[in-house]
Amino acid sequence: MKLTKYERARLIGARALQISMGAPLLLKLSKQEMEKLHYRPVSIAKLELERDALPITIKRPLPFKVEQEPQKAA
Repeated sequence: MKLTKYERARLIGARALQISMGAPLLLKLSKQEMEKLHYRPVSIAKLELERDALPITIKRPLPFKVEQEPQKAA
């Protein structure tokens, strides 16, 4: 499933907030990789998303179907 840019932004923002609040990382990163990312929560969250390491489910609403009553002949 391809994410929209809004879903992607929401996921990265939510995960970056979790990381900045002290949540454990979902990837094993070496010290060199962490330095390359400058220890930025947003960069780490993007990397986790790219590597499909986020256990987050996205629920999209289905289109709402409106049924109309048949018109009566006058």
